[in-house]
Amino acid sequence: MLEKVCKLARYTGSVIMKFYNSQKSINISYKSDKTPITNVDREANNIIKEGLIQINPNFPIISEEESHNFDIYRFWKDYWLIDPLDGTKEFLKKNGEFTVNISLIKNGIPVLGVIYAPFSNILYSSFNNNAWKEIKPGVKEKISVSYSEKNTPLLITSRSHPDKELNNYLKKIKNYKLKKMGSSLKFCLIAEGTAQIYPRFGKTHIWDTAAGQAIVTAAGGTVKTWTGDDLNYSLSSCSSFINSGFCALSI
Repeated sequence: MLEKVCKLARYTGSVIMKFYNSQKSINISYKSDKTPITNVDREANNIIKEGLIQINPNFPIISEEESHNFDIYRFWKDYWLIDPLDGTKEFLKKNGEFTVNISLIKNGIPVLGVIYAPFSNILYSSFNNNAWKEIKPGVKEKISVSYSEKNTPLLITSRSHPDKELNNYLKKIKNYKLKKMGSSLKFCLIAEGTAQIYPRFGKTHIWDTAAGQAIVTAAGGTVKTWTGDDLNYSLSSCSSFINSGFCALSI
C-alpha cells in the first residue's frame, strides 16, 4: 500500500508542477482564516481522494480542502488524512517549498506518512517504524535522525508564521544555527538528520503535521507538545482539528 500511496503523491505533484511552471494565472480565494486556496489545491485534492479510494476504499478521508462535520468524524478510528498542497503561500511565491502530504491514521496514531516535494522531486515516506528518502522513483535509502554534541544543532522554523513565543524560545538557546523553510519539509529535515530542532508555537492543523510526525518518529525522532504529550489525532477525544504547539526533535 505504501508504494501505491507514493506513486499517487508523485503523480499529484506532477500535476501541481504543470500549474507551477505554467504562464497561466492561478485562481486564488481565501478561507475563513484568511489563508489562500487555489484551483491547484482543489485539483490536487480531487486526484488524491480518487486515488486513495482505489487503493483502499475502507478508510474514509479527511482533507484540508473540504468542510468537516465532527458529528460524523468523531466515530472514525482509522482514516486517511491529507493536505493536497501544503505550503500554498510558498507555491504562490514560487520558492519551491511546498509538498503533497498523505498519512494514514489508525487508532489516533499516524502509522503511514508520505511527503512529496514536487519542485525538488524528493519523496519521504514511512511505515512500520521505518523511514525512507527517494531521490527518484524506486531508488530509496533508509533515513534516521542524527545529532552529535560536537556540532551546533540546526534549528528550523516556519518561513511564513513568525510569532513572539518563538522569539522568546530562541533567546533561551545559547548555541544554534537557524534555517527558515515552508511546508512539511521541516519535518523531513529532522527525519533525515539535517536539522535537529523544529519548534512550533503558532496554530497548525492535524493535516499539517500527521505525515511529518509519522516520518520523524519512524526515523527515531520525537514530536511532542510543549507539555510532553503526543499530538492528538483521535477524533473522539478532541473538539477541533487544531493542534497544540509542539516541538519535533532528533536529540
